[in-house]
Amino acid sequence: MRSKFQITDYDIVFSGLKEGEHNYVFKISETFLKNFGFNELNSVDIQVNSIFIKKNSLMKLNLKGKGSYNLTCDISNEEFPYRVNSELNYVIKFGENYNDDNDQFLIIPHNSFKFNIAKSIYEMIVLSIPQKRLHPGIIDGSLNSKTVKILNQLSPGAKKTKLDPRWNKLKDYL
Repeated sequence: MRSKFQITDYDIVFSGLKEGEHNYVFKISETFLKNFGFNELNSVDIQVNSIFIKKNSLMKLNLKGKGSYNLTCDISNEEFPYRVNSELNYVIKFGENYNDDNDQFLIIPHNSFKFNIAKSIYEMIVLSIPQKRLHPGIIDGSLNSKTVKILNQLSPGAKKTKLDPRWNKLKDYL
């Protein structure tokens, strides 16, 4: 595949295809996402296997993405690799006008002979990003970074220095 992004590389030309299952493979990198104006991920290495099923009256598209990208932890601000395994399915129908508003159906005009799946691949990848991005070391307590040490010192359960007992009298007024 060419290193430069070309939207036409993601066209599926169904005109002339026999009925049945057709497989396509796409390698996705951060260059692909940047063309959609999305710069949050780096070190993107995802392989998308596309299964296109052509039938007489409709078509189906199954996208499966496997690979990884780097995320930045919401707590520690440390980068970490995130494994992605996502899937997206569409039923493609013919209609009057192009319509991709529905997340299960894609409607293409009656006179179409191809459709482009770049936007669908983009959506599948973006939807695979977890809402809360936690470094595995935060979850299991093994991450040893300066930020984590500072956060632990400032946490409500952290051991506090001993206060002058004269200040304790102020607690009586609360």
